[in-house]
Amino acid sequence: MTSSPSPITSIRRSVQFVSTVLKIIFRHPIPGTTIIPILPDGKIVMVRRQDTGEWSLPGGMVDWGEDIATTVRRELEEETGLELIKIRRLVGVYSSPERDPRIHSISVLIEADVQGIFKVKDTLEISEVRAFKRDELPLDESLSHDHKEQLQNYLQGKTIIA
Repeated sequence: MTSSPSPITSIRRSVQFVSTVLKIIFRHPIPGTTIIPILPDGKIVMVRRQDTGEWSLPGGMVDWGEDIATTVRRELEEETGLELIKIRRLVGVYSSPERDPRIHSISVLIEADVQGIFKVKDTLEISEVRAFKRDELPLDESLSHDHKEQLQNYLQGKTIIA
């Protein structure tokens, strides 16, 4: 006759299982996108983050079941209200563990043609949307994440794997 495990043994096993699953999930980088949205007049669209007040390029994490193009379309709409017309090119992939202070994320930087009217839908994350001429980009300010590096690489015409 076998006895069932004690309640304490069952709890320990459950805690160990949950701990193992969390380690698996959080030991892997999270994929996301960053977008350089180009309006028909050539201006580049940026957003101001609610949490830090810093300017940022729009973008975010890839949701389960999404591809990169779908994420670009969704994040543009949520953060800026703009519509994706066409993805122009892959500018780079940024994977440094230090690029995002919250988590280790890998960001795929995309240049895209966009159109529409600014309307922030995710007001918990974004406080403002603004279009900048290339020579007016706030590169002398502190930008969110590694977006200063991303913008500088883009403006220099580079394609980066970093």
